[in-house]
Amino acid sequence: MPHLTLLAFQNCAASAIYGCIDAFAISNRWYGQLNQGEDDGAPLFSWDIASIDGKPVEAEGRVTVTPHCSIHEVESTDFILIPGFLPPLDFIGDVPKELTAWIRRHHEKDVLVGTTCTGTFLLAETGLLDGKTATTNLKFSRYFQKLYPAVNLKPERILTEDSGFLCSGATTSVFDLCVYLIEKFGYEELAVLCSKALLMEPRYSQSPYTIFEFQKDHTDTAVKEAQCYMEERFTTHISVEALACDLGISPRHFVRRFKSATGDSPLLYLQRIRIEAAKQKLEKTVESIEEITQQVGYEDPNSFRKLFKKTTGLSPREYRNRFTRLLKPVPVSPKRRFVHPG
Repeated sequence: MPHLTLLAFQNCAASAIYGCIDAFAISNRWYGQLNQGEDDGAPLFSWDIASIDGKPVEAEGRVTVTPHCSIHEVESTDFILIPGFLPPLDFIGDVPKELTAWIRRHHEKDVLVGTTCTGTFLLAETGLLDGKTATTNLKFSRYFQKLYPAVNLKPERILTEDSGFLCSGATTSVFDLCVYLIEKFGYEELAVLCSKALLMEPRYSQSPYTIFEFQKDHTDTAVKEAQCYMEERFTTHISVEALACDLGISPRHFVRRFKSATGDSPLLYLQRIRIEAAKQKLEKTVESIEEITQQVGYEDPNSFRKLFKKTTGLSPREYRNRFTRLLKPVPVSPKRRFVHPG
């Protein structure tokens, strides 16, 4: 029977811990039904919540998590989960050495170590992710890359696995991680049933859920001026060369400065502004794809569709179907006329 250890750490998101318990409890029930008469009805998974010292932990939102044991009492396990956290990530630079040593010791025994959301930051703090592929919450991916350049971060992915480390993306991707483990320790049919019970669709990318944030946490005033110009006039034709000349900078030097300050080239930044504007229109309006193409600064709908799918992982139509905020009218049956008997 695979055993899971769910780490309770100060200010963690309790939803990751309890969400895992719900998912694995569901899998145990289905496992029991599918294997009636076999294994004496034994469940597939067992688990314990563990804190560093075995004492209750105050999680995010003043939720008290009561552990079953301390990490030092965990002699044998098959999987360790590190939950996510909301900022500020106070543990950065201050992860207890005993926790790092505990995770390292179990991983050296071939125990799988998994993270959800910003729990990847805590695992990266141990140094164990250096040279490994990982993912995290998209919103914090740039911050992660600055802190841990040795980690091969793939922020667009829902789930990564490398050398016994499993990382999942933003909050609800903990269920993607659970379903993956249910299939890994169980079998595919069980994982499919649990996915249905959790209303989970197969997901492979976080890209459709990206919220564009204007990267202005820098001090280059010329680049900020260029950013503001693009944000205000993205519906028109914008020449990078002309914009650089207006700022009194050579085009080549402007591109270098822009990328150094924002992480994107000017062209990619402009594309991201336009795609974000298109996403808003797809969510909030019933305008056609052709109309939206023109409104966000593109002329060819086919080229726009290709760029949109490359950026979000979905076609404009697929994106609208998934994220529309418009209420669909409920069909009303014609009123039946009541005829009094007799």
